Amino acid sequence: MSKYARTLQELKERAVLFWPKELREREAEVSVLPLLLETQDKFISVLTLADVAPDAWKKFVDLSEMKGNLFLKHLMVLSDFAGEALNKLPPFKNYFNNGIMQYVWREKVYTYEFKIIPEKTSLNNSALRVDGKSLIKGYALNDKMEDVVMLLLHGATSIGDTLPEEKKSLCTIGSLIGQTEELKRFVKQNYIRVSTQLRGATSNALGQIAQDYTLEILKLELPNWRFIRNGTIPGISHNEGKTETSFDVVAISPQDHYFGIEVSFQFTTNSVIERKAGQAKARAEMLHKAGHYICYVIDGAGNIKVRESAVRTICDFSDCTVALSPEEIRFLAQFLRKTASR
Repeated sequence: MSKYARTLQELKERAVLFWPKELREREAEVSVLPLLLETQDKFISVLTLADVAPDAWKKFVDLSEMKGNLFLKHLMVLSDFAGEALNKLPPFKNYFNNGIMQYVWREKVYTYEFKIIPEKTSLNNSALRVDGKSLIKGYALNDKMEDVVMLLLHGATSIGDTLPEEKKSLCTIGSLIGQTEELKRFVKQNYIRVSTQLRGATSNALGQIAQDYTLEILKLELPNWRFIRNGTIPGISHNEGKTETSFDVVAISPQDHYFGIEVSFQFTTNSVIERKAGQAKARAEMLHKAGHYICYVIDGAGNIKVRESAVRTICDFSDCTVALSPEEIRFLAQFLRKTASR
């Protein structure tokens, strides 16, 4: 076995297991769900305790040490009223006279005067600091966030306004303040829904990040090469020529040598690596027969620590196997360069 075709143990010794620091912010942009699930009990606690007044939640957000932007993100996800949807609405002075919302809470009418949102202002995720990067950093509540929180909590019971009914119907969570069991049921059930919707999309997006990172370094190391995302190699087919086999990345040297590169980074268990392992032998045989090569970038605790059998199989049928770090991807570039020059 060459120094490039590593064993599972050799790969383990070089694996980073968790996202490299260069990728943490990118990962945060598409992976806020774990943070929300981790803090949902604290969110429930805030709204359970804040039952003395419809705006008492502000005090308990501070006491809970939950950042204001995270509290807002929970409300946006649970109400299914995201920043992009908010941002498409006209200035709220079009809906609320003098920028004042009158609403009913426990059979009593209350008044809230919006501070920022009556005038046209950006309400997208970045402006509200509920994008992944901002949530990981954490920001205290500001006036714009408070305006949106009050809308999402109490908009459904507002009176004398012209906010569209389909939008008002999303803003019902305020009616559950102080109702522990109802809150728990609502939050848990909705996060089951959200988890189901987002998990597949999140997994795919995280895979794209790993591929992008691999490509960025390879392009710097091999500026004269061509690289194709989700590319194919002429003549390589897994179904007798009906369709060409796709690879996460196809690298093509200036001399037209082809390399299929598969990328997998998982820090939780995932079946993707099992699929790659199941295809490893057939892919290697097809490529080698045609004079091409197969390489793998494999990392993440879910792969290295949990899916050992699958990773071992891949190592057995790989021409070059590396972890997800700059040094490792440069090692892959070295293999590509050296092999193509033979």
